[in-house]
Amino acid sequence: MSSGLDQARLAVLVHEVRSPVAALSAVAETVSDLPSDDSMRRELVRLALAASRGIERIVMDLAAASVRLEPVDVAVLVQDAVASFSVRGDNVVLESDAAELLVDGDPVRLRQVLDNLIANALAYGSAGAPVVVRTSRLEEGVAIAVSDTGPGIPPDALVRIFDLGVRLDAEATGSGIGLTLSRSIVHAHGGELEVESVFGEGSTFTVVLPVRPAQPATRASSS
Repeated sequence: MSSGLDQARLAVLVHEVRSPVAALSAVAETVSDLPSDDSMRRELVRLALAASRGIERIVMDLAAASVRLEPVDVAVLVQDAVASFSVRGDNVVLESDAAELLVDGDPVRLRQVLDNLIANALAYGSAGAPVVVRTSRLEEGVAIAVSDTGPGIPPDALVRIFDLGVRLDAEATGSGIGLTLSRSIVHAHGGELEVESVFGEGSTFTVVLPVRPAQPATRASSS
């Protein structure tokens, strides 16, 4: 393997493990102050275990197109992502119009997408303003929208926002990897990652995933 490819893989690895590692650190700091029988402690431990499994998967398999499909409740996945950022002290608000949003997806890969989109919204949004995550049911799919009230994206930059290495603010932290990787993951699920932005008012990135096909009823066998 060439040194250039090694460096590229390392850059992706470093980028993608930052969010779950930060979540683990925040959980560790919080859970130590809670009694062992506290329900919040049990929930934090669950989030920590999910973050640990995510790190293991990312380290072992960096290929964004490598998805392992299973039934996933997007509503729960998004709740966990928002909770992990909230534990870290970030101002992230969840709005949902459905209790259950089932898709065939890879929970680790989809969580990578959510972490990237929320982290970007926090980085580029207005200081102190909430990042709003909305989930909704579509006629033939499920939508997850992440919105900020930051400066927005210039119209001429919208066409290249998903290109590898693109950073709109040279002074902001970031590698220009997250959006490219997120779009690849969403495409591997047969979905789309879209962006709408009003310059000076904010941006919304929306993940659209195909709904899980209805499963045929199982006919009971006659005795």
